[in-house]
Amino acid sequence: MTKELSQIIAQIEPVDPAWLARAQERLDSLTKPPGSLGRLEELAARYVAIRQDPWPELQRKWVVVFAADHGVVAEGVSAFRQDVTFQMVYNFLHGGAGINVLARHAQARVEVVDIGVNHDFAEAPELISRKVAYGSRNMAREPAMTREEALRALLVGVERSEAAVAAGVDLIAAGDMGIGNTTPASALASVFSGRPVSAVTGRGTGIEDKVWQHKVAVINRAIILHRPDPSDPLGALAAVGGLEIAGIAGLILGCAAARRPLLLDGFIASAGALVAAALAPAATDYLIAAHRSVEPGHQTVLNCLKLNPLLHLNMRLGEGTGAALGMLLVEAGLKIYREMATFAEAGVSEKEG
Repeated sequence: MTKELSQIIAQIEPVDPAWLARAQERLDSLTKPPGSLGRLEELAARYVAIRQDPWPELQRKWVVVFAADHGVVAEGVSAFRQDVTFQMVYNFLHGGAGINVLARHAQARVEVVDIGVNHDFAEAPELISRKVAYGSRNMAREPAMTREEALRALLVGVERSEAAVAAGVDLIAAGDMGIGNTTPASALASVFSGRPVSAVTGRGTGIEDKVWQHKVAVINRAIILHRPDPSDPLGALAAVGGLEIAGIAGLILGCAAARRPLLLDGFIASAGALVAAALAPAATDYLIAAHRSVEPGHQTVLNCLKLNPLLHLNMRLGEGTGAALGMLLVEAGLKIYREMATFAEAGVSEKEG
């Protein structure tokens, strides 16, 4: 671990319960029965406590989408060709993908980061070029990344968090794009949870039974080959992870260090959160699980992170789509906190006793 990463991790502190209590006191003074707005109140209190500001604003929102390819696609684990990764990056840049639509709805900016796509992109001002490698290697035959590559990808994520904070961003979401990336996500879910590969591996882009069985076998082969150790999160990430997963882990660490809440999308983003939490357990205090994917491993990962998802919409697209919807709920909770009248202000009698 480099000095730079160690310094980022050292800055991450648990959210102060006193700030949560202070925020809840304000929420309990509003013209409603205590707790009657449920998780909207929870979101508001957590936002206040993370920012350590009794009257925080929420104006600028970013969805950071990390894109990378995966050598393990050569094993036939995906229903789509690897070319789809770079084609979808162009789609993001042209504003035509699902995340573009939902981010516009949430009034959030989409930042696309090429952290490891197996393609040389034409000059595109909107693309953040931070390519660590032209995709990961085939983890079924060799480590997906070197430790140095995994670390570089982590630090790209930290850098993007710092860029967002410098731009005055209040709320950040993590998204992903990478054909085959449910395979490394499933491998990491198994490694960090201790669950069997078959229990945390889904159908990704829609593979059939025979291909799913093959996918499970490929992941098991990779884990047997590399023996990733959950107590060495950087090593596990390098062995069976992915460049975009590493970027997301770094984004989480950077946001936690800067006291910015981060909305997790689905299975891939949450696999990045497993790595971040293994490096800095307090980082989970800064995470909000936007939704639960239909990928079977996602609930296992959320259980490991002790996160309760906001939405259950049978989504499995990735890209940050679920996180963009979660932004609307965080914003709604904060509006309640800031704009709803107190009993005293409204001249309404409080509950007796």
